[in-house]
Amino acid sequence: MSSVRPPDPDAPTSDDVLGPGGPENRVAALLLAVLLVVGGLTGLVNLAVDGVVREGATGVTYGASMAACVLAAVPLIVRRRIGLWQTFGLVLLGDLVYAVVALCIEDPVRHATPLVLLFPSVVAAWFLRPWMLGVHMAVTPVVVAVAVQHSYASTAGLAVQVAVSAGTLDLVAAGVHLLRRRERRLLAATEAQSRRDPLTGLANRRHLVEEASRIWRQARREGLRVAAMVIDLDHFKQVNDRHGHAAGDTVLQAVAEALAHTVRPTDVLARIGGEELVVLGLVGDPGEAAHLAERLRLAVRATRGRHGLAVTASIGVALTRPADGEDASGALWRLVDRADAAMYRAKQAGRDRVATVTPPQPRPTPAGERLGPPTVPGAARPGTAPTGA
Repeated sequence: MSSVRPPDPDAPTSDDVLGPGGPENRVAALLLAVLLVVGGLTGLVNLAVDGVVREGATGVTYGASMAACVLAAVPLIVRRRIGLWQTFGLVLLGDLVYAVVALCIEDPVRHATPLVLLFPSVVAAWFLRPWMLGVHMAVTPVVVAVAVQHSYASTAGLAVQVAVSAGTLDLVAAGVHLLRRRERRLLAATEAQSRRDPLTGLANRRHLVEEASRIWRQARREGLRVAAMVIDLDHFKQVNDRHGHAAGDTVLQAVAEALAHTVRPTDVLARIGGEELVVLGLVGDPGEAAHLAERLRLAVRATRGRHGLAVTASIGVALTRPADGEDASGALWRLVDRADAAMYRAKQAGRDRVATVTPPQPRPTPAGERLGPPTVPGAARPGTAPTGA
């Protein structure tokens, strides 16, 4: 990933219900549970008020509906999380319960106003996907018509009431949904900006660290090595001194664009400060890493900034095999430090070249310090002469 792109707020992700298992999800689950419990208990109070709920079996149906609301809250309280489809089911349950309650009440317009549906409407608008909200908005006029059909003598009066009540509810739901989309777009853009270098558009240190965990897991899973390449532009200070920082910025931007088109789609290209950039990716062997680093060097060499300004780059390469239980963030910076040391060796060797960290080899023991196998006192080693011979 050479750059950081904001996620599509309309894409089907777990964030539709505030992320599974996260703190916001727990808050949402508990909030919906509170609404269900309060609504159910408030409705049960109507059973004790004369003239509100119809007598007989209708009262039993009403009480069962209110009890269902309270029981629906129990899993939310126990698990403290909620899924997208579970939320959709609760919204439709709220629509159904309202219709049942209205049919069980003597005067629905007075004791069960359609504005009760405001709760499922707002929940649907805030948490659900657009098509799910559309289902709820289509159901709303039907539920309102069923609920208040016996409260109006004329069809025209019923139609006006349904149009006003359902129209108001759907308008509120649509408005809340649009506000939610706007909020998510702003949050996505802010989140992306926090991971992007403002000058080059590349990833920054924060995004590099976040991606390290993914790369380390994939390397362990697939048996690959992690390669870090530190790229430092040669004599870049002279560009700024001679042509100004604005010209230097255009060179950096041109280099960033060239590198972004050269790295592989799975690599992470980040600017970690000044004219220093890092590429982090997976390779099968050191030769693959060296080949990629050479391509990056040539891409920088061929780049031209404003007024034809050109620079070269010194690149240091280091590789590692991630170990189980290893902290990816700490291992990342240790690997980058090794690649950085290799980059300085490339500069000392003449710049515009690639240097690779080689694993430390055991120091050969001088011949005079080599120790032979242990001997047994009084016995000569096979194939040797006794001492002093």
